[in-house]
Amino acid sequence: MIHFRRMAAAAALLALGFGTAPAGAQQPKVLRIAMTAADVPTTTGMPNNGFEGMRFLGYPVFESLLGWDLANNDRLAGLRPALAERWEQDAADPRKWRFHLRQGVQFHDGTPFNADAVIWNLDRFFKNDSPQFDAAGSALVRGRIPVMGSYRKIDDRTIEMETTRPVSYWPYLSLYILYASPNSWEQAGRDWGRVATLPAAGTGPFRITRFVPRQQVELSRNDNYWDTASRAKLDRVVLLPMPEANTRLAALRSGQVDWIEVPPPDAVPSLRAAGFQITTGSYPHVWPWVFATGKEGSPVQDVKVRQALNYCIDREGMVALLSGTAEPSVGFFKPNDPNFGNPQNRYRLDPARGRALLAEAGYTAQRPLRIKVGISTSGSGQMQPLPMNEYLQQSLKENCGVEVGFEVVEWNTLLAGLRFEPTQPQWLGADALNISLYSSDPSAVARWFLSANFTPRGSNTGHWRDEQFDAAFAALETERDPVKIAQLLRTAHERLVDNPPWLWVVHDLNPRAMTRRVRGFQSPQSWFMDLTRLDMQ
Repeated sequence: MIHFRRMAAAAALLALGFGTAPAGAQQPKVLRIAMTAADVPTTTGMPNNGFEGMRFLGYPVFESLLGWDLANNDRLAGLRPALAERWEQDAADPRKWRFHLRQGVQFHDGTPFNADAVIWNLDRFFKNDSPQFDAAGSALVRGRIPVMGSYRKIDDRTIEMETTRPVSYWPYLSLYILYASPNSWEQAGRDWGRVATLPAAGTGPFRITRFVPRQQVELSRNDNYWDTASRAKLDRVVLLPMPEANTRLAALRSGQVDWIEVPPPDAVPSLRAAGFQITTGSYPHVWPWVFATGKEGSPVQDVKVRQALNYCIDREGMVALLSGTAEPSVGFFKPNDPNFGNPQNRYRLDPARGRALLAEAGYTAQRPLRIKVGISTSGSGQMQPLPMNEYLQQSLKENCGVEVGFEVVEWNTLLAGLRFEPTQPQWLGADALNISLYSSDPSAVARWFLSANFTPRGSNTGHWRDEQFDAAFAALETERDPVKIAQLLRTAHERLVDNPPWLWVVHDLNPRAMTRRVRGFQSPQSWFMDLTRLDMQ
């Protein structure tokens, strides 16, 4: 039996590409990562599975015209040149932006990246009647970028994009368009389903070299990467979907993987004691309930109900439940963020105030508030959704008599609700959806809260509307002065607190656990990371 188990273990290692190297040969540097995703993100050049998909099968493989500047971990990630060397807003028409493309870049398949490839990819996402139109990829891109108007090739080195209205934060939106080789689609017989199995070629520091549906995907170093100073130290990265936190934990402890996303909070002390690295860090992320404020007949249409719920939860207790891997959230931004502003409401556990607001809205001990919330079993940024939501359920019941029921679904099923109106079946008949979301820049504020971005056009999925917020953002979008933009952003955020579209719960601290063999990782203030900096001992 022991001999059989050893053979089985050896076979498993070989399947992951870890066979014994010949005597004297250098062992390849292979990093095995257990993701929270329930499946391998799509490999066509526009990954699903939220920002975890973008983190691992987006930017490392398929780049955008601009990139996230992850060089400094002491501040929020900004922008840097990537496939475009520089960009500017038109002085006369603020809807127009020009991008000057980097020369000499090749896709992994050896074909050139150029202006024609950019237009081909834009047609893939934004032109429904183009031969290469990708319905699945388009839904993801258009959900993130609702203001793309038109685009054109000026010359071989220059692309112009025009938005439907002036948006001062357009460079941040352009980040979510990734560029894949047109040749990948041709090689797959012009079939996006087959492109996923090729898989597709990008321009990034890693290329996809092996894909096993529902099991794993392998990235290998791109030795011809255009940015020679940023070529990867690792030979390979193996990505494995493991949605269940205890499964990831067991895989780390048994040596099946080197790194796990979101370890179970109660396991953090024992992991540290066993010599594993535990990393945390502040980053632009909020874990809320997204209220269906635009759903006729829902109790959360009443601002007093939404304010009350924000006074009825014990955020400090939630942080304790998570072993300190989160911090309380009382708004979209953190209270120490200069963009937080000075709202009238400062949420904390205050059951008396919560019950009073509920009573004003018509809910009492004899007529308790009852709501239904859609939640997931796992997912990108979802932390520990089942115990966290059970804690909120108990907290709301004990503090304010609120009765909460859940509709529990798989992460991508829940994520689909972001693209639909709150009255549609994809919302699961719920009054709120628990979807964790990014808060990195003004484009994120506009995406989730601007009334012009109501779903299905944009991502304001709860259909929250606030006239003061919209007015501040209308001015922000046309403003060019960074100081005035910051002032308007603070005004807009004050409305997100005083007229809350969400239940503000916690900000994640992005916990990860990894073996001591992993070198060079520092937690950036971003959803994304630079895999090229990592090394294996």
